[in-house]
Amino acid sequence: MNALTPSLQLSNSQPLSSQFYVRLLDNADYQSTHEAMLNHTLQRIEDKKAGKNHPDELWIVEHQDVYTLGQAGKAEHILYRTDTPIIQTDRGGQVTWHGYGQLVVYWLFDLHRLGFGVRDLVSHAEQAIEDVLSPYLPSSLYAKSRRDAPGVYIYNHDGDMLGKIASLGFKIKQGFSYHGVAINLVNNLTAFDAINPCGYAGMPMAKLESFGQFDKQHTGEFIKQFIKNIAERHAGLVELRPQDTLK
Repeated sequence: MNALTPSLQLSNSQPLSSQFYVRLLDNADYQSTHEAMLNHTLQRIEDKKAGKNHPDELWIVEHQDVYTLGQAGKAEHILYRTDTPIIQTDRGGQVTWHGYGQLVVYWLFDLHRLGFGVRDLVSHAEQAIEDVLSPYLPSSLYAKSRRDAPGVYIYNHDGDMLGKIASLGFKIKQGFSYHGVAINLVNNLTAFDAINPCGYAGMPMAKLESFGQFDKQHTGEFIKQFIKNIAERHAGLVELRPQDTLK
């Protein structure tokens, strides 16, 4: 495993501030990770009622290969079965794939404490992805979110959409968020052939490695920059840009 994190110099749990921690989970089993994330969130809810607050956490994850189906996910979006397990989960959205070479980031945030609405959370996630992708894209391409389909997509300057590079699926429970985003970095995209990604038939998928300015050697720096961007947003240092998302 270790496609993403070998050059990332962080401990498995590191505080970036008194209110913001980062955890690294490599080669992570989906079921046990989800259980830990849910239990952590439920404990935060109970502790907050008792007047005890915990720092927010960002979990940086590379999963073992798995298909996950959102809470309202429809089995019809699974086009054919493979040896990869399919797991029903409680996030929003339809079916997607996680696995080797894909960066998954879980946002375990107290939205009320941050003053975030759900739309703020989604927009911060999308714009953080856009920011960190941009230096690795040729000048002829750009990354952008869309109004009609949450996530981040690669476009050329003629307005042609080349593929979806990042998917989003959050869950909010009593003002606490969990689940998060998945960014295709160096993964094999053929895993998406067995599904309608996020419920969109024929949706082309993209990975950063395909655009010529990124490879496995860049993953550590990419993750560091992504953590930095999110930490600055968490601290209120980065404001949301106007919502000029594409159709």
